[in-house]
This record gives sequence, structure tokens and C-alpha cells, in this order.
Amino acid sequence: MIRKLFSSGHNTGSGSTRKRDFEVQRIETFSDGVFAFAVTLLIVSLEVPKSFEDLLTSMRGFFPFAISFTILISIWAEQHRFFKNYGMEDGWTITLNGALLFIVLFYTYPLKYLFTLLFSDQIYGPYKSPLKITVHQIPALMMIYALGFIAIYSLFFLMYFRANRKSNQLGLTPVEKFDCKTSMYKVLIMICTGLCSLLFALLVSDQESGLSGMIYILLLPAITIFYIFRIRIRKKSFPHSFHNK
Repeated sequence: MIRKLFSSGHNTGSGSTRKRDFEVQRIETFSDGVFAFAVTLLIVSLEVPKSFEDLLTSMRGFFPFAISFTILISIWAEQHRFFKNYGMEDGWTITLNGALLFIVLFYTYPLKYLFTLLFSDQIYGPYKSPLKITVHQIPALMMIYALGFIAIYSLFFLMYFRANRKSNQLGLTPVEKFDCKTSMYKVLIMICTGLCSLLFALLVSDQESGLSGMIYILLLPAITIFYIFRIRIRKKSFPHSFHNK
């Protein structure tokens, strides 16, 4: 159920974190392959440029690709942290992780479409974009993105929630239990941000619905403030965990 721990990786002190050296699981290997395939989907539709102008157009697509790539990497990093810290491979975890990978693959093209559309004037020139969308379709596009965002981080929340429920079986120290809850609350903030964006797109006019994407910018200050708050509590509750680092 859990990856094997090397004996050298243990620290029996209840007030400190332990370095967990789990062996790589098949579920992680498969997940890495899926994420690699998702990144490939971001560029697979690009043809070899037939002219220098086509080459410049392709190169101007760097920013949409970079943003989409960064989002995929952030999702991969969250998943990597979960399995590195908890190493769970029971049936429920495999199911939740499988659903996560499915949504990542399913939303790769909508993700690419959204950010290519955002930079379409810079890539193709004003009014020359091959991407077609009407003002009345923008709310649906923003809601599609918000639903995908909410679904992905809801699955992360369930994975962390399960790890917290199984903390005794996993042998987590009090500090690790605290960190697990911190990750769970952080993911909850991201879910709430997605819900705010979704509601904004639903309630405002079609012309203003595109502004719902700006709500995600609030994630950076919100999570920064949250971590500052949690670190202060961690220092007060587990001072030895900082002295041992």
C-alpha cells in the first residue's frame, strides 16, 4: 500500500519531519508518461513551417505554449509531491489519480486554445487569427476552463483528504500531518478561486465574461498570505522541526 522506506530515511522524533525515500511506483511512471503525452499534444498540431512568415508565426506562439506548459508542470509537481510524501497506491488513490490524468489529457486542447486565442493578435496579426469565436461564446469558454480547473484541484483535495484520513496507517509524524492539512487547505483555496471565476463568467455580461480569467491572478497573493500564516503556526507548534533543519 505504501512505497518501501529505506531504513536510513527514518527519524523517529515525533516533532520533526522525516525524509521519505519511496521507491518509484508504477502509478507514478504511468503518470509521468501521461503528462509527457499531454505536453506533446500542445505542439503536435503544429506543422513544419512552409515559409519564413509561417516560421515567425510559429515562434510567436511561444507565450501560449509557455503558459500552457507551466500550468501542466504545476499540476505534475503537485501530483509528484503527493506521491513523494505519502506513496499511496490503494484502489481509491489509483482511481482518483486516473481521473486526474484523464482530465489533464481532456483539457490539453481547450487550454491551448484559450491561451492561443488570448495572444492571437500578437501571433497572427490583428483580425487575421484562424481561431473563430463570438462574444456570446466567451462565457462558455471561460466556464469550460474553470470547470477543468475546479475538477483537477478537487481531485487533489480528495487525495490529500484521504492521506490525512490514513495518516496513522502511513505513519505520519505530527508535523507531517500538519503539512498534509496545509496542502489540503491550499488546494481548497484554488478550488474556491475556480468557483469564483465560474460564477463571475455566469453572472456578468458576455462582453465582461473574459475578465473572469483575471481572478486567477489572485491565487499568488492568496497562497502567499496563507503560507505565511501556516508557517507561523508551524513554528509555534513544532519549533524543533525548524531547529533540526
